[in-house]
Parts: sequence; C-alpha cells; structure tokens
Amino acid sequence: MITMAPLAAERGVRHAFFTREGGVSEGIYAALNCGFGSGDDPHRVAENRARAMGRLGVAAGALATLHQVHSPTVVAADAPWPRGESPRADALVTTRPGLAIGILTADCAPVLLADAAAGVVGAAHAGWRGALDGIVAATVAAMAARGAVPERMVAAVGPCIGPASYEVGEEFRDRFLAADPANAAFFAPGRRADKAMFDLPSYVASRLAAAGVGRVARCADDTAADPARFFSFRRATLTGERDYGRALAAIALDG
Repeated sequence: MITMAPLAAERGVRHAFFTREGGVSEGIYAALNCGFGSGDDPHRVAENRARAMGRLGVAAGALATLHQVHSPTVVAADAPWPRGESPRADALVTTRPGLAIGILTADCAPVLLADAAAGVVGAAHAGWRGALDGIVAATVAAMAARGAVPERMVAAVGPCIGPASYEVGEEFRDRFLAADPANAAFFAPGRRADKAMFDLPSYVASRLAAAGVGRVARCADDTAADPARFFSFRRATLTGERDYGRALAAIALDG
C-alpha cells in the first residue's frame, strides 16, 4: 500500500492507497480487487477488503464505501452500510473513530483528507466529471460543517491516470475551458491533431487549493501505465478486457 508523508504525519489518522497487490482474486482481478461492482467473486472481494483493513489497522467490517456515480454528492458516514445499500454518492466524511471510509478507483483520482485537530476525515472519488462538477469543494465544505478548518486540512491525491496516458477529445477540453479558461493549463497537445492530453492529478490538486486546503500532496504513479501494480479502466478498454478490478483508498481516525 502507498502512504503519503503529510497525511502519515497527522496524529490519530491512518490512511492507505492500496495497489492491486496482496489479495486473493485471480485473472483480470488479480489480486487485491476491492470492488463489489466488478464481476469478481464477491467472497474474494470481501476477503480482499478484510485484508486491506487489516493492513490499515482497522476492524475487518469497519469499512464504509459508496455506490459511486461521478457526482458532486457527499454523505456523512457513522457506520458501514449493508452490502447493496450504499448511498449513490462520490465522497464521504466522518468523525467516528475506528470507522474507515473508502473510495474505489481504476484511473480516477482518490482523494483523502484530514483535519486531525478537529477529528474529521474525508474521502473523495474525483474522476474528471466529478472534479469538474465540484466534488472536491463539496467534500471540503462537508468537513468544514463538522468543525474542520480548510487551512488546517491535509489532503493527498492518490494514484490515478497520469497526463502521459490520458488522451481526450476536443469536446472534453472544451467543457473545461467553458468552465474556466484558466483550465487550459491542464491540457497539452495530444498525439493527434484533434486530441489533447489531460493532467487529472494536477487539476484535482488545483481544486483542493482553490477550496482553501492548507497542504496538498500528490502521488506520481500513473495507474494506466503500470499494470503490475494498478487496475485501470482505460488500459482494460484499450486491451479489450471484459472488466477490471477496483483499488481501494481508505482513511480512518484512530479508534
């Protein structure tokens, strides 16, 4: 698993961005697939999630995740939801010690946030659509509503598709430029004249800064370019695989 130094330094907070290594799933899901939404054997997914919680130092059943829908919706979590009853949302916040809140990704950016002094943590799923629509600012606001101070927050953007792998069309770029012409800074010329390369992690980090978050760290790993360590929706699509695994990012307050 990957940890980021600024978050790791926060007292009373534990976090991890898990790679695909160290689980029990097989084939295209090998090995630490934590997504019940995949076509993997749910018993293996459950075992993978329990193993991840063991590495995080949290009880096996103390993980709350979502039915992610690429939205700007944030929910508060006080306990895990029964399987199949998770809210349709893309970020969670909690003040409950011992409860891990988690996000599942396979190229989208997982964002973990903490204000240790206030005892508030958050986790956000920031794909391009959710990031553009405001999931980052909404997560910061939800934490602030529970006593967190943005300037005191620490955030980490985990492994996601990198700018060298993320080729997009002109209509994609136009949506970002219509929202803010300054977003041109996150695009570079593509391999073809009608394409551009998009820097998702930098864009997400910019949204955190714009929301007033005091410290922002970024992971440099490109999920689409490293099949040994990461699941990737884009890579699976390009290679014709029928499905893909989901990686877990989780954060918890000490119980």
